[in-house]
Amino acid sequence: MKGVHVCVAAAASVLVLAVLAGAQSERPPASGAAKRFVGMWRLVSFELGNEEAARARGAHPTGLIVYDASGFMSAQIMPDRARGRFSGPASSAFTGPQPTPVEALDAISGYTAYFGTYTVDEGAGTVTHHRHGNVNPGAPADVVRRFAFVGEDRLSLIPLETENSRLLWERVNRGMIRP
Repeated sequence: MKGVHVCVAAAASVLVLAVLAGAQSERPPASGAAKRFVGMWRLVSFELGNEEAARARGAHPTGLIVYDASGFMSAQIMPDRARGRFSGPASSAFTGPQPTPVEALDAISGYTAYFGTYTVDEGAGTVTHHRHGNVNPGAPADVVRRFAFVGEDRLSLIPLETENSRLLWERVNRGMIRP
């Protein structure tokens, strides 16, 4: 079941990037570090300094982040939570059962999903996600992450607003999309 969620998230990320690429063109990332970002990464670990946020994410959140060579990106992080079906009536064969208000709140709580463009400041060691769309409409448009590559296939991102948090990502598509 976990594989299905990863495939759905990957497909959604690729679709968002394709739509964005067709809608506008951006300057491709030029620096060596920016080229290393290009590809799909899966969340390996999520260390949170904020205890309340850590509870909302659960012990083992899953996620994908995608950076493309033309400067677009997409990120999704799903909390570790009990899987199950919604208990409401089905609205169609495609959507299945609809959530109750409590189930809907639980489904979105702790979930991160956004897309947009990104810029890399190699000198500062930061990547800025310029969010054009976000599941959380009240979130800041731009977020800055300190980055470090760990070997060839791991990427560490540290949010500037919460220095005691760290997300570790591992390249998914090694050999498929090379920077």
